[in-house]
Order: sequence, then C-alpha cells, then structure tokens
Amino acid sequence: MKSMIQSGTWSRIRTLAALMLGALPVAVMAQPSPGVFGPGPGCNVFPASASVGATVGLSYFGPPPSSTNPSLVGPVQLLKSGVVDEKAGTITLPLYRGTLNGSNKPVWFILTDVNDAQVADFLGINYSAKLNFTANGARNAWFDAANNVVFDRGTVDFTPARKVVAGSAAAPFPPSAAEPGSVGDDDYSPLIKLGNIIYNAPVVAFGLEAADINFPAGNPDYTKVHDEVLAIDTTEMTVTLQLVNGFSFGRPVWYISTEASLANVAAIEGATFAPRLQKLVTGRDDSFSSPVERIFIAVNGPSEDGCANPMRQGLYAALTDGYRPNNVFGGIPTIAPDYSPLWNGNLYEWTQPAVARGYRGQLREEFQILTYVQDGLLTGPGGSKFGDSQFIVNCPPVQRLN
Repeated sequence: MKSMIQSGTWSRIRTLAALMLGALPVAVMAQPSPGVFGPGPGCNVFPASASVGATVGLSYFGPPPSSTNPSLVGPVQLLKSGVVDEKAGTITLPLYRGTLNGSNKPVWFILTDVNDAQVADFLGINYSAKLNFTANGARNAWFDAANNVVFDRGTVDFTPARKVVAGSAAAPFPPSAAEPGSVGDDDYSPLIKLGNIIYNAPVVAFGLEAADINFPAGNPDYTKVHDEVLAIDTTEMTVTLQLVNGFSFGRPVWYISTEASLANVAAIEGATFAPRLQKLVTGRDDSFSSPVERIFIAVNGPSEDGCANPMRQGLYAALTDGYRPNNVFGGIPTIAPDYSPLWNGNLYEWTQPAVARGYRGQLREEFQILTYVQDGLLTGPGGSKFGDSQFIVNCPPVQRLN
C-alpha cells in the first residue's frame, strides 16, 4: 500500500472510479470487527465435521491426528496461553501491566510470540526464530524490582474513532477515508527487547489505571482500549479479543490483528498504527536476516453477494460488506519453521481477462497464488508488478482449524 501511495496509483484509481460511479457513502468495519462467524459461508471458514456424509455420528470418530502430531490434521491451538471460545470465535489471554520509563504511566499488554523456543513452550506462546532479526523495529524494556516490565519509550493513543469508508462502487479499494482507531507514536512498537530475548507484546490500553479500563462483562470504551478488545478484566487480569478468519497452505486459521505499519492498513485491520514497524526490512521473505513472513491480500477477489458467496475474498468484499477479507498467510507454526507474526503485505489483483473468463475464485495457499502470478492471472494492484507492498501487519495466529 505504501508503494501505491507514493506512486499516485491510489489517487488515479479513486478519481477514475468517482467519475464512473461516484463514491459509496457508507462507513464500514465497526469496532470491533464483526467476528469469524458471518451470515454466510464466505465469512465463515470453520470446517465441517468429519461425520458429514458418513454413516456414523461424530462420536464414532477418534481424536484428530494432530493430537499425535501437531503437523497433521487439526484442530491445533497455537497460542496456548489463552482460552479459545470456539462458539464465540474469541480468545481470552493473560493481561499484563507494565509502566513507561520516566512518566510511570501504566502499560497494559499481552504476549503472543518470542524468539526463544524454551520461553515459548514455558509461556504457551508462539515461537518465531525470525524475531531475532527485528531489533531495529523493537524498543527496549527491562524488569523493575518487582519483575514488572518497564518500557523505555513509546505511547499509544486509543482515543481516535476508527473510520473506514469504501471508495466507489466499481472500486471500493482504496477506501475514500481510512483513519485508525488507535495510534502509536514514532517510538511505539509491539516488539520489546528484554535482555537478549525479543517478545511480541502488543499494547491493548495505555496511561489509564485499572478501574478506568475494567470491562469484564464486555462493551468496553473504545476510546480507552484496542478496537479488537471485547472484554477486559483488570481484577482477573485477562483480556478477550476478537479472532479473524484466514488461511495458511490451504488450512483455515484464526488469528488476532493488533498493529500495522501504515495508518490506512491499521484502519482497515482495526489495528493500532505503529509507524516504528515500518523500519523493518520487507521483501526478502525467507532469506537470511528477514524478520517477516508474507501475507497475500486480494484486492478484487469475489465480492458479489457478500458473505453468501462461498468464494468471497479480498478488500473489495471487506470494504463493501464489512467483514474480513479472508487473507492468506505463508508459514505458521506446525506448518513451516519460517513463521513470523510480522506479515509483509503482498497485494494481488485478478486481471480483467481472468475475470472475464470466470477464473476468479477464493485462493487459500501461497504457492497457488504465486503460480497464478507466474501464469499471468494475477498482478499487483492496478496491473503493477506483483510483490512487496511495503507494509507490515502484526497478526499472531491463534488456532489452526484443521
């Protein structure tokens, strides 16, 4: 998206679309996101039971193969520190309280990933070797006398109202307005370096005391907490977050979305704008020193009929019906060792000849997408060269659904 802004592509697309059909007047993506169980198959990736079409009920089936080997058919909970509610599509995680150096303001955060495998196992969070290469996008932290985390710098303002307005009916993306609901300063990063260990520690509230952000029954004040928070309990020290639908190598996954390195991306994601993440190197995928893994985001995927369309996918769909775009991850834990919670956006667009021939559909796997690029069915936005869109979203996976 950054490269599109720099080149003026957004402006040209918006101007042309406005001349053709006029802008859509409706703001979409309320706080928080609508959730993983939409009103149709295009907004719900939860797999069917193995008993469908069989002559016996589900109780006749043994445990999933993942109980023997997590790389086999799931489900598999990846972020084990939390409690996943499969009926609500949420995760409740431990909530931590730290302070900001100097001002001593409270910093309320969660832990999702770490670059040390033993610490990951101990805490039940995701292990990511690629976090070893994120020092230039991290901030420093240390423990005080009570072993609470002190952050050297970085603040987050949760008071802005999130606003996303679709572009034209013909081209809903890019949006005509995109303002994130929480904004980090230039020093804020969810990545913290504690000694020699780097953690992914997204902030969900900042600068307020426990009583000010205590919403254990839900309905939180979104001027005080992250837009994806559904409930926060400062007595039990837990926070419940909305999950998001996606895919990794053909398998449906649930994840959380907490930060993005560009403001417009953060607005669409319901995430905190964290400009410091833009310091991280992108475009290198799995090469030495790369801190990122790729996420593939359709621009003009199937959007007709919204959630009722089982092939629904992409930003056109998300900006018109308000549900998530069903993005495709590269490797996640249990599937590949190259996992990073820092996803390097790779936007793709179906070519008009491919659309005209009826080839457009929902894509669920990285190398399927790359092959279609090679075959000329997909390009970058506006017919540009496919590749690094030069932004990062912080999206730790929570559960692999099969």
